[in-house]
Amino acid sequence: MNETEFSDLADDLMLVIEEALDDCGVDIDYETSAGVMTLTIEADGSKVIISRQPAMSQIWVAAKSGGYHFNFDGASWQCSTTGETLPELLSRVCGEQAGEAVDLNF
Repeated sequence: MNETEFSDLADDLMLVIEEALDDCGVDIDYETSAGVMTLTIEADGSKVIISRQPAMSQIWVAAKSGGYHFNFDGASWQCSTTGETLPELLSRVCGEQAGEAVDLNF
């Protein structure tokens, strides 16, 4: 994948994550700046950071539980260490940090 294709995929991804956060029913605020999305879990003020890594065509997620790298397999973003899809992992880490179930569907 070239950098333009990655940028288009990442732009679309950030938009669907925003929509999923708006629809999830849990108080999670988000802010995007310079390709980095910061999620703030209102229950405890903790953060989840989602960033683009264009040189590697990856999406990186940083949460209390650790750092995760995602590759696009043509259909979905897959974590290189856990095998989870990005929606699965974000639902899990946001839920762990919020202390309640989070279901992000995108």
